[in-house]
Amino acid sequence: MSTVVENVTALAQPIVAHHQFELVDVEFVKEGKSWYLRVYIDKPGGINIEECAMVSDELSEKLDSLDPDPIPQAYFLEVSSPGAERPLKKPEDFERAVGDYIHVSLYQKIGQSKVYEGTLEELRDDSLDLTVNLKGRIKTLTIPRDAIAQARLAIKF
Repeated sequence: MSTVVENVTALAQPIVAHHQFELVDVEFVKEGKSWYLRVYIDKPGGINIEECAMVSDELSEKLDSLDPDPIPQAYFLEVSSPGAERPLKKPEDFERAVGDYIHVSLYQKIGQSKVYEGTLEELRDDSLDLTVNLKGRIKTLTIPRDAIAQARLAIKF
């Protein structure tokens, strides 16, 4: 699966860049009996459905023209916006998120939990500071970047 993601990322990147969009993420996942190739794109101000369709058409054409086929099984191609809870994967994703409310999942517990939501206050090369509300008390946690399994923007309720 990682080879599919790598190959599709390499194919999608020039298409997305040509339109001055950002390639946010590529996923190749099995849900039930079906495989889904999901390509997430964005741009400042957000991406619209016509732009997603345009990238989908161009990427689909490129994928169909390759021999041998880089994806041997049948799949559904979905090109969309990453949404309000956009994943934070690349360094520039984290840089843009300073001051935003984020969700962080950790490989191992820090304090009492492996999951935190809070405001990303400061970003350093090796760690980040997250202000969280723990049972009514506001606390700033320093989280090593290599301890983060996944991170995304979050909606504060």
